[in-house]
Amino acid sequence: MRIAFTYNLQVMQGEEEAEFDRLDTVKAIAESLERIGHEVEQIEVSGPASRLVARLEALNPALIFNTAEGRHNRYREAFYPALFEQLGLPYTGSDAYVCALTLDKHLTKLQLAAEGIPTPRWVFVSDLKHWTPPPLAYPVIVKPNFEGSSKGITQDSVVETPEALFEQAKALLARYPSGVIIEEYIDGRDVTVSLLEKASTRTGGVLPAAEFIIAADAIAGRKYNIYDFSLKHLSPQAVRVKAPADITPEQATEFCRLSKKVYRLTGVRDLGRTDFRLTPDGKIFFIEVNALPSLDPGAVTYVAAQQVGLQNMDAVLDTVIRSAADRQNVPIVKNHLRARRKLNYRVGLTYNLKRVVPKAAGDDDREAEYDAPYTVEAVGNAIASYGHEVVYLEATPELPSILASTQVDFVFNIAEGIQGRNREAQVPAILELLGIPYTGSDPATLSITLDKALSKKILTQAGIPNAKFTIMRTGKERLPRSLSFPVIVKPVAEGSSKGVGVLSVMETEEQLRETVSALVARYKQPALVEEFLSGREFTIGLLGGMRPKVLPPMEIVFNNPQSKWSVYTFEHKLQYNDEIRYDVPANVEPKLARELERVARAAFIALGCRDVARIDLRLNRNGKVYFIECNPLPGLTPGWSDLCLISDKAGMDYRTLIGEIMAPAIQRLREKRKAAPPPIKNGS
Repeated sequence: MRIAFTYNLQVMQGEEEAEFDRLDTVKAIAESLERIGHEVEQIEVSGPASRLVARLEALNPALIFNTAEGRHNRYREAFYPALFEQLGLPYTGSDAYVCALTLDKHLTKLQLAAEGIPTPRWVFVSDLKHWTPPPLAYPVIVKPNFEGSSKGITQDSVVETPEALFEQAKALLARYPSGVIIEEYIDGRDVTVSLLEKASTRTGGVLPAAEFIIAADAIAGRKYNIYDFSLKHLSPQAVRVKAPADITPEQATEFCRLSKKVYRLTGVRDLGRTDFRLTPDGKIFFIEVNALPSLDPGAVTYVAAQQVGLQNMDAVLDTVIRSAADRQNVPIVKNHLRARRKLNYRVGLTYNLKRVVPKAAGDDDREAEYDAPYTVEAVGNAIASYGHEVVYLEATPELPSILASTQVDFVFNIAEGIQGRNREAQVPAILELLGIPYTGSDPATLSITLDKALSKKILTQAGIPNAKFTIMRTGKERLPRSLSFPVIVKPVAEGSSKGVGVLSVMETEEQLRETVSALVARYKQPALVEEFLSGREFTIGLLGGMRPKVLPPMEIVFNNPQSKWSVYTFEHKLQYNDEIRYDVPANVEPKLARELERVARAAFIALGCRDVARIDLRLNRNGKVYFIECNPLPGLTPGWSDLCLISDKAGMDYRTLIGEIMAPAIQRLREKRKAAPPPIKNGS
């Protein structure tokens, strides 16, 4: 059956994304689901809910396999299950209420302690305005109340005095203002009990207890034996899972009894994990329950599942799917090949074919922005893989008449147009005239963004920083006094870095006028002259609408120390060049990453972009982020184009990227058909 696999991808290391799935985990889960016999559509959920809804509605999956944790607030793990329920789509795992409950350690402990589950004494603290040391026995451990994956937990989390407790609580609340939990520290071993609801009828799906064994050298010198953030995420090789745990038969029975009660009281479904602490004298204490346990290769769930005959990831995930499907009355049909042959829509693919291929900067570059046959074929194959029929439509002057006589449901547009500064708007304008939905931005946005000067004027009014500039039409114009050298010169209405080289940076007025004159003569259009920004260069992909998903930034790193100016030139984009390196995700501090994202999103919205765009940004010498230009028709050559490189690192393979761009157009098509008046019946 068709399964939508929803997840958060871990792009950057650190606490903020610690609970997200690594790329190797995403690939392992997707490949496992396919081996089981399902058609799998990967959906990285970061970004606005509207984008996710459009994607799911376009796919119409039989079941959602969900590992998405959410990014913000106390109810983040509940958001996606709640959304799936509102859309009427069945999914794996616990419902929204359970996910909200189990993420809240304090609320969970209140419920379980009231039902006799042994729990360390604790208090919940959300502010320190009326602080008094809690009546707990020291040492105590301080941890975020609404976090998992050992976030916020270090050796300093265990404190021995009221004074140290206040300071630790203050520091942690500054990072996690939603609240912290302070509980009596239990000396002992970490024992965990997983749930696979369909794995064992005798135990109700409760698997044999497992334990975490930490290498002696990893904890040498530590006073407290805790599985903290550094061990879990920075030194995972120092920890191994042992199943079954080294416990007595009586303890194994008690762990099973307590776990069954925890899962029953909290309502965890399909899969889960409960963590306990076992003291040296054999006492068991509940620590927390996780309704979205890790499914990383080697995770404790897989190791424990082997004890009941589920020997690999395929067997475990199949058990999860059967559990969710049976509970929600979803028939399991393992025949994805037949499902993919079913035709959904007739999709026109509009493009301009590149027949003249430049080899160097001085060659004929009139068709440099057009797509090679390989790219057109790759896009077409990706569209067809979703079950659509693809109609190839080259954007020649005959396109209007061909479109009028060719029945297509919507168009996937990558056509650049033939001539003029409105050329990128030509095909979308024709499609709007004919009432055919299409992917990408509308004609107004495409015209504005192709004209670099016009787009910069709009963004300046919107408060988005970009370099000072002027337009020169002959090379003889008077220069504004506010313009400072060095400057960079480029054609005002071209893409793919046409006309841009290392000699495009000018240090004198004489050089500038000579270069402008030559550029105007060659491209038959004005030249944009703007102050050269000497800092780092980035490009950012965005997907969606008014609240776009921002993909990780890619940095264009300049490797040639002999070059005076770091310029991303036309020649760099023709073929592989060791003068350029692409780092994605870019190695940037969180503060810079947020500013890059903010400027890119603001530019996308201010320019009216839709579905997809790539925003180029650059830093000045002081590290301030400036807009360079926007490309709402970014290249889609697999393994080569910037957007494809970025999306791949964001957990989207090429097919998924095309599906992401296509989904909003399908949604617009459905809305158009829904709004259309009913057909008039004969005789009425």
